[in-house]
Amino acid sequence: MNWNYEKGRIYGTDDKGELMCETTFIRRENGDVNIDHTYVNPALRGQGIAGKMMTVVAEYFRKEGYKAAATCSYANIWLKRHEKQYPDIVSHAMDDQAVACKIDGKH
Repeated sequence: MNWNYEKGRIYGTDDKGELMCETTFIRRENGDVNIDHTYVNPALRGQGIAGKMMTVVAEYFRKEGYKAAATCSYANIWLKRHEKQYPDIVSHAMDDQAVACKIDGKH
């Protein structure tokens, strides 16, 4: 997987440049980030790719000093399950976070 980092987006492509997975996030006024969307190409679903992607995202957030919450249901569950492994990136607002899936750019 080739990992790409852009403002508000981390995504993986195959050797042909096809999108394989993606996480998007926005900065909040308090400086935290909100993970609002995750995506895995249908050809890769059920293979643990989303979890691998979230590990890449968590390591990036750690390196950048970001605190994260998630309105994306998958990311929210992943952060809660890995809170002990990544306590430095989980926002204090995580428990108060409303969760919804982002479909076509909307919640």
